[in-house]
Amino acid sequence: MSHSGNTTCVPSADFQIYLFPVVYSLVLMLGLIGNLVALYVFVFRIQSHNASDVYIINLAVVDTLFLSTLPFRIHYHLHYNQWIFGDLACRITGTLHFTNIYLSIAFLTCICLDRYIATVHPHTYLKLRSTRYTQLVSGILWACATATMISLTLSGPMDGALETNHSSCFENFSVDDWSKRMVAYNICALVFGSVIPFTVIMVCYPLVARRISKIRTATSRKALRIIFVILAIAVFCFLPYHITHLLHLLMRMQIIRDCRLSDIIYKLRRVTMAMVSLNSCLDPILYYFATSKFKWKCNFSFSFLKCLQPGRTREVYTIYKSH
Repeated sequence: MSHSGNTTCVPSADFQIYLFPVVYSLVLMLGLIGNLVALYVFVFRIQSHNASDVYIINLAVVDTLFLSTLPFRIHYHLHYNQWIFGDLACRITGTLHFTNIYLSIAFLTCICLDRYIATVHPHTYLKLRSTRYTQLVSGILWACATATMISLTLSGPMDGALETNHSSCFENFSVDDWSKRMVAYNICALVFGSVIPFTVIMVCYPLVARRISKIRTATSRKALRIIFVILAIAVFCFLPYHITHLLHLLMRMQIIRDCRLSDIIYKLRRVTMAMVSLNSCLDPILYYFATSKFKWKCNFSFSFLKCLQPGRTREVYTIYKSH
């Protein structure tokens, strides 16, 4: 937000005019290619899917939806945060943009839980590995996200007008807007989109790593590296965003009133919003390494990228794996 809750403080971050277009353009270019190729491979080339595949497909869809909003955000920031597409377009693209951030971490958490059960409770995993359960969980997550997006879209205008007749999108809400409708959404986002997922990830991944470390094979060592890569990307992309989101919420609720601190929080929020978008172009790398048992054979040409069907072997990483 350009304004803190205190009317005497006006935080600013002029560098965002350059930061967001550059980062978003890079993410859009790399992420769109990577996620579309991943969707093509997982949907059309793989005949039978396991639980992880279902979550990966959903995550790729979430990333693609998020990426579809970036051209609007690039235009918005290139024109000095001037929104020209109208209130309805702001509501739709804005809710897609921010809701899918939390939907992404939700599906990453599901992948984490899936691997946790597969490694720490292998017998239970064999009973629950049916894709019906993962489809049910995915459906619940999508239903919650859709309900949130509809609620936000119908709750009122999202293109705040400034004194200079600038029309902004999903920022510059008045103190009254924050107190009546935005505080509740932001608290729910922090609890269900940050605290719970990161608690699960931080608890599950060390347990999974400890279990896999007991399997002294090349495959298990590679799986262990994958776990730490996933954890590192989650911490790099999402954790800074959620921490600054909390500070931003405290600032807008006027719990944090210091003008200098408010300005720092605003600038950090701009940087972390750019960082969280990097997840969409890093996820395809995770798809590849997380399914490293695939033998990807990709042929590149001038006009198209064609991926041949990967050969697949199915393995459950447990300490019962033979050496």
